[in-house]
Amino acid sequence: MGVSEQNGAAARQAHDHVCTHGRLDPAALIEAHIAAETAAHQQRLAALRADVQRFTRLTQARAGAPDGAPDAVTVLPDKAAVHALLEAEAARCRHEVIACQPGDVSRNPANLEPALARDRALLERGIRMRTLQQHSVRFHGPTQVYIAAATALGGEYRTAHELFGRLIVFDDTVAFLPTDSTSWGAVVVREPHLIAYLRGIFEQTWTHATAFSDPTAPGAEGLEQAARDIDATLLRLLASGLKDETIARRLGMSLRTVRRHVANILERLGAESRFQAAVIATRTGLLDTPTT
Repeated sequence: MGVSEQNGAAARQAHDHVCTHGRLDPAALIEAHIAAETAAHQQRLAALRADVQRFTRLTQARAGAPDGAPDAVTVLPDKAAVHALLEAEAARCRHEVIACQPGDVSRNPANLEPALARDRALLERGIRMRTLQQHSVRFHGPTQVYIAAATALGGEYRTAHELFGRLIVFDDTVAFLPTDSTSWGAVVVREPHLIAYLRGIFEQTWTHATAFSDPTAPGAEGLEQAARDIDATLLRLLASGLKDETIARRLGMSLRTVRRHVANILERLGAESRFQAAVIATRTGLLDTPTT
């Protein structure tokens, strides 16, 4: 049974519990509300992933047409091959780069210096560059410095509590997607319809994401809003019964950071358990706070 099915089952069980007992049980109502909301969110994400997989299968069937053009879909086997092609496509780029960079990899300090050099070369040529990252990067000092430097050159950055997956698109002509393996390879897509679909997903997420601003600037609210979003999302994920390891992957945090957040939330709400924290948060309206 998948996560969305489990959440849907939990929602139905909670609803049946309320109806069977013939009375309005506040705890059961809250559990039903949280489970239903989590199930709906998981179903939307699953639908997006299924659509991407469906398009990938279609383009793979069309790849390798004997007209001398590059294959519609190509799999690069390792990190070296990916970096070589990324550099080549960056050099060919003439208009825009869009990227979605969830997780911890983009915040590795060893990756930031070469990334800034690559970004600088693009931005100085007048290339528009937009990047989505997760809220958690706002609390990472080296990434703050990197984004401040890239923003000064014209780069645009926004964050959200959850992202749809790793993606880089150059000029709407070539897209890089992750493989399922641990080899750090990539799936290179050149099929126009699939690239347009991927851009649509990016644009939808970009519209609802929060602009990254200097947390020390007067009137800057991004950091505080991101912290609220992270706490609200953590409560929802905890209430759905996800393990700390899964939550860490979903939010782009380390396991230690997730557990520290959970402990802080329990203490702040005066809760003795994760479910009790979700109940308190629902009663006080914390879970009604819209997240981006």
